[in-house]
Amino acid sequence: MRMRPLTRADRAQLAMILEVSAYPKPGNVDRCHDYETTRLEHFLASAILARPALEAAERSEGGPGALIHQAVECTSGHRGGNTHFGAFILLIPLLMGGDIPGATRVVGSTTVDDAVEFYRAFGKTEVRVIQGHELDVHDPSSIMEIRSRGMTLYDLMLFSAPRDMVAREWINGFEMTRRGADLIHAAGSGQQAVVEAFLGLLSLEPDTFVIKKHGPDVASKTMEKAREVREGLRDLQAFDQECIDKKINPGSIADIIIAALYIALGEGWEWD
Repeated sequence: MRMRPLTRADRAQLAMILEVSAYPKPGNVDRCHDYETTRLEHFLASAILARPALEAAERSEGGPGALIHQAVECTSGHRGGNTHFGAFILLIPLLMGGDIPGATRVVGSTTVDDAVEFYRAFGKTEVRVIQGHELDVHDPSSIMEIRSRGMTLYDLMLFSAPRDMVAREWINGFEMTRRGADLIHAAGSGQQAVVEAFLGLLSLEPDTFVIKKHGPDVASKTMEKAREVREGLRDLQAFDQECIDKKINPGSIADIIIAALYIALGEGWEWD
């Protein structure tokens, strides 16, 4: 049977599903490992429920901030907590722009209203944040401060980039997203390509979600262990189990892998 071309929204949904289904991705939810309160089916439900926001982004119906907010609202229909907030931060501009150059133009033209909508979305998630920084998402006065400073959503990402690798993608032209897509292409087809790309990115930079949860030393050691797995010096299954036991879950890398899958799918990568 002849396959129909995938729409951008199709690719985004498929990317979310392929990422969470791939096994093993050390420490993260996958087809063989759930968390206590967040399970595989929560991620799958999120990918389905996000469809209206993804289609709106494909049609550029609204600004990036409002569309990220819409995606958070759409995916609030399950009890699994935050499943794809970081992925939406990357996917929405990619859907609007179509590809990485287009997304770079989108993020460069954001407004103060985009920043406010994003902060409202952020406040509805259970995303772990570093306490004590300016513009605390849990402080209502932060929105007034954003308006008084005239900060755009790009400015907010620039502010967050030193501490958050997902925000950093907006600033550096989706550099790790591009690397991830290249790793996926190089690894062939199917879920093994997703696992290899995940390990590849994890071996390049400390995951900032792990830093927020466990500190920089744990994040650096996790990066080094991923590198050892790729070099054949450490067993992947044992590394996965160690991360699970210690509750080390590189969630930021997972978000970037979703964006990388979106790009790779648009470039003809075969997932099946």
